[in-house]
Amino acid sequence: MKKNIPVTRSSMPPFEEYVEIIKGMWDSRWLSNRGTLHRQFECELKHYMGVPNVALFANGHVAMEVTLQALNLSGEVITTPFTHISTSHAIVRNGLIPVFCDILPEDLTIDPQKIETLINENTCAIVATHVYGYLCHVHEIEEIAKKYNLKVIYDAAHAFGESLDGIGVGNYGDAAMFSTHATKVFHTIEGGIVTYPNTTEFSAIDSITNFGFTGNDTIGYIGTNARMNEFEAAMGICNLRYVDGEIEKRKLASDRYREKLSGINGITLIKPQEGVKYNYAYFPVIFDGYKYDREQVLTILAEQGITARRYFYPAVNMAECYKGKYCLQETPIAQFYATHVLTLPLYADMTIADVDRVCDVILK
Repeated sequence: MKKNIPVTRSSMPPFEEYVEIIKGMWDSRWLSNRGTLHRQFECELKHYMGVPNVALFANGHVAMEVTLQALNLSGEVITTPFTHISTSHAIVRNGLIPVFCDILPEDLTIDPQKIETLINENTCAIVATHVYGYLCHVHEIEEIAKKYNLKVIYDAAHAFGESLDGIGVGNYGDAAMFSTHATKVFHTIEGGIVTYPNTTEFSAIDSITNFGFTGNDTIGYIGTNARMNEFEAAMGICNLRYVDGEIEKRKLASDRYREKLSGINGITLIKPQEGVKYNYAYFPVIFDGYKYDREQVLTILAEQGITARRYFYPAVNMAECYKGKYCLQETPIAQFYATHVLTLPLYADMTIADVDRVCDVILK
């Protein structure tokens, strides 16, 4: 019987290495509240990512919520409907109004030209998502933001370890949020990272993360509990030592997919962007005019013990919780790709034989 192939599989450091790094907690009993490992992890991340400031969180969603709160925004936020629902939820839960902008067909990121048409006197920010590791058009977005005095926050959940023309992706925008959930290229079991250049703008971020405390007995903000614990930080320290090697393994699988699926009528692969150092987080395939549609391919793979994922589906402005609030005809490209993209299995432990098996099922 053939083994099942999951859509993703968490990378793990050597067991003994993780055990060794957490041993000290049995003496210190310091398990949370920005302990020694938390601070060590912050320092190592700043070096690895090439960024001036890092904040750690319990998960990526709360990291985005706190980031928006720290900027003290009000009004409308232009964002993409082709993202995880978390992105828009974080906007709404901050009392802000999401305004959905359509995407570019070549890389599925937010369309900068359409952003400008949506700006009005109520617009306060742009929240854009780097999709599947394909980066937003950051320079064009920066120009628009400067022109209209808008904040830019990137949902970089898919982009850990990436760079554009040698500059780490965490350096773009007023802030960037990275998810370190167990399914990501780099993980801390569960967690999130926010990078930001301006410490003045984010002076409240640590307080908001810790219930709003500004001192032992003073509470200056309506905060939350969003702290990363020491076990998660320990996993991050360990995984950071291996992440480059894990990315190289993912590249081998991704390259094999391209070799097997390129040039097939009805199957479209997104082309790599110039100047981007990728992390090979996902392998999206667009089924349009193929002998089977996306749903049929998903079913056929599942019958063979192979899990793929409709990602992102539904588009955010199609979700039931936002039903009737948005005109779907205003984002036709996002609607199209939400119903045609399938992300195939991809993880560091995936063998070439596994990739071939997935491709053979699709092609035969």
